Order: sequence, then structure tokens, then C-alpha cells
Amino acid sequence: MLPLAACSGGTETPGGEATEGGEELSGSVVIDGSSTVAPLTEVAAELFMAEHPGVQVSVAVSGTGGGFEKFCNQETDISEASRVISEEESAACEAAGVSYAELGVANDGLAVAVNPENDWAECLTVDEVSSMWRPDEPVTNWADVRDGFPDEEITLYGPGTDSGTFGYFTEAINGEEGAITPDYNDIGEDDNAAVQGVAGDAGATGYIPLSFVNEAGDTIRAVEIENEAGECVAPSEETVMDGSYNPLGRQLYIYPSDAGLEKPEVVAFVEFYIENQAEIAQTAGFIPLNPEQEQVATDALAELTM
Repeated sequence: MLPLAACSGGTETPGGEATEGGEELSGSVVIDGSSTVAPLTEVAAELFMAEHPGVQVSVAVSGTGGGFEKFCNQETDISEASRVISEEESAACEAAGVSYAELGVANDGLAVAVNPENDWAECLTVDEVSSMWRPDEPVTNWADVRDGFPDEEITLYGPGTDSGTFGYFTEAINGEEGAITPDYNDIGEDDNAAVQGVAGDAGATGYIPLSFVNEAGDTIRAVEIENEAGECVAPSEETVMDGSYNPLGRQLYIYPSDAGLEKPEVVAFVEFYIENQAEIAQTAGFIPLNPEQEQVATDALAELTM
């Protein structure tokens, strides 16, 4: 987190309608970034604008990396991210004179999804998942993933390099961000395309945010992952919140800029987002912050608005 000084500018707490001068809150909040976080922020925006009809909150999708690029170019007030900001991105913002705060807003599991006809891959180790996705000599047939698996060609689906999901998965599974086989179907920022790809091919697998997997119903299936304790754990709200679904449980973030926080409507939106994170997450099909994460976000918010 870079140094940041901001104040609330006299806005009421979320639910209030007036600024310090007694005028109705108005203006715009410009947000861009992660395709994973966008559905969450869209819910936050809809709920917020229902209380503050004079404010227009726009939510676009450029991927976590693309969002940070726009953010550091001072094109947006808030950047959404499905991973923490990288050292290179932080340096770019610093060089441009952009300070920011990092606020957790929800949790999400990253699921390894397979076709429902796949009745052999019930629980996979990290090494087995990596064997399919590693950059050097990845296996291309399920029979080579584990003895006893069928002779079935593997088709891979995953997001592009601008996605925070891409960075998170490659680091967690292959040990290095960006390390991945070139032989996969790059779905860009469209996670639903990965859902459709896996749903249409018995041998397919992809890494997909849990919220999209849950929304897909029985068209795809999330496999269990062997965690660091050697336990096979399925992705769920409980296992993501308690940390047992590792290494593919993750926190999601928003990054408001110092310039953005000079605008009362941005401060009010950030306050609303954090103070109502549990309702927003559940409405959008995500996982709320656990108590420790919520306290961190609440304390960070208090520093921003003091």
C-alpha cells in the first residue's frame, strides 16, 4: 500500500443522501479491472445507486492487469483485482503519482472444473493439475495424469494473461506466475466461455472462478483438490473461508486511488461496499470475508475516512 491521505468530504454514512453542504450526492465512479470481481461490483453498484440515484457507477472489464494499467494512467477511480497488485504495477502507479489503498471485498475459490461425464477425476493433487498445465512437456491424455485414468484426450480452457485468475492459478499450481502450457484455449476475460467449453467436451478441464461454476449448475463439476495437509477438499463457502481449500482459495480486492477518494461519491461508494460486503457477496454468489479479513478491511476503511 502506498501512502494515502483522504477524507470523506462530509458525506453521510451509506444510506444517507446528502453531502456536507446538504446537497444530494451526485457525480460518477469509474471502475475497471477483473472479470471475476466485476459481477460482485455490479451488485454493489446497483444497490448503491438505488440509494444514491444522482451517482453513476460504471463497471468495465479489462482484466486485473488491464485494469491496473488504466488505473495507473489515472483513467479510473477504482481498480478491481482478483489478486494483489504486483511490484511492477505498484511501481508504475508510483511513477505516475498514483497512490492507492488495498481493500478486500470478498472471497472466491478457483475451481478445477471437468465435464460431468468425467467420472474418474474425483480428487486431484496439485502436481496432477500442474502436469496438464505446466509449460514444459505437459501431459495431453488423462491416462498420463494418473494410472487407471482412461485414454481420453485432455482439452484445456483458461483465461488470458491480463486476468488476475491467470496469474493466481499459474503461481499456485505451477509455482511461477505466467508459467503455463501454450496449448490451451485462451478465453480472454470471458469465464462463461470456459464453462461452455468444459460443458461441451468429456475430456475437457479448466480453471474457473467458483462463482461461475456454481452458476453453471450441473453442466460442469468442480473436482476436489488435495490441500497442504493431504486432505481432499471441495471448493465451497465454508472451505474457502476456513482456509482448508488451499492453494486455490483467494481473496478479491478493490483499489481506490487517492485522486478518486477526493470525490465524495467515490468515498461513499467504497464505504458502502465494505460495510455491506457480506450482503453484496451473497447476492452476487460469492463468499463473504471471514471475521479476520472483515476487520482488516474495516480498519483500512476507517483510516481512509478519518
